[in-house]
Amino acid sequence: MAQAKQQRLAVALGGFGAVGKKVARCLDDGMAGLRLVAVSARDKERAARETAAFAAPVPVLGLDELAGVADVVVECAPAHLLDTMAVPVLEAGKTLVVISAAALIASDRLIDLAADRGATIIVPSGALLGLDAVTAAAEGTIRSVRLITRKPVEGLAGAPHVMDQGIELDNLEAPLKLFQGSARQAARGFPANLNVAAALGLAGLGPDRTEVEIWADPGVTRNIHLIEVSSDSADFTMTIENIPSQENPRTGKITALSVIAALRKLAGPLRMGT
Repeated sequence: MAQAKQQRLAVALGGFGAVGKKVARCLDDGMAGLRLVAVSARDKERAARETAAFAAPVPVLGLDELAGVADVVVECAPAHLLDTMAVPVLEAGKTLVVISAAALIASDRLIDLAADRGATIIVPSGALLGLDAVTAAAEGTIRSVRLITRKPVEGLAGAPHVMDQGIELDNLEAPLKLFQGSARQAARGFPANLNVAAALGLAGLGPDRTEVEIWADPGVTRNIHLIEVSSDSADFTMTIENIPSQENPRTGKITALSVIAALRKLAGPLRMGT
């Protein structure tokens, strides 16, 4: 007798910007084991017009309403909205996919809440490579983790650290080191720019022992991340050059693709990577 068809996981998107729209279109086109059930957006009328053109139109709900309709909620909104979206999802014992790893570090209680309610928080690799290797190395002993990030000037303009320090980025002609410190400090100073630092900190030595440098570089057109790890199982160095999205230069194109890959892994019969 044929087995019953597996029920598809209901996915809601908390945010409908560069990342949210890409993920929404992919879900609407069809992803095995998954179905889009709702989105949330600051401009609800505009989002409603866009989702009305989908093959399977979905409602536009408030961030705090997504947990009521979905098995999986993907956070792809401004970082300061993470708590509003995350708390109902985690209290309901559901799955939360978090892009804003910097905000997750600032809200340690969310991880505790997930543990208490049997919920799951997934942080996709996003714009970073090598998280599998880092998490594997963390099962042994990691001696040091260092991240050096170089971004086009426009991708760092307006960051809290830049504004607080009064750093002038206009007409920059040579690379300028904006920051050196821990991943936790980087997450506070660059909450919309350095989720990679937060994710690396969570994967390895922790956000307080992960070293970070951030450079504004007028000579680059891509977001460049260099990772250096020393451990008792392997020493490795990795570099990735991400193409910024046209809609938001602070976000690489690969970020949305990483979310899509993470969602496929939830429902797929084959799961690659640690």
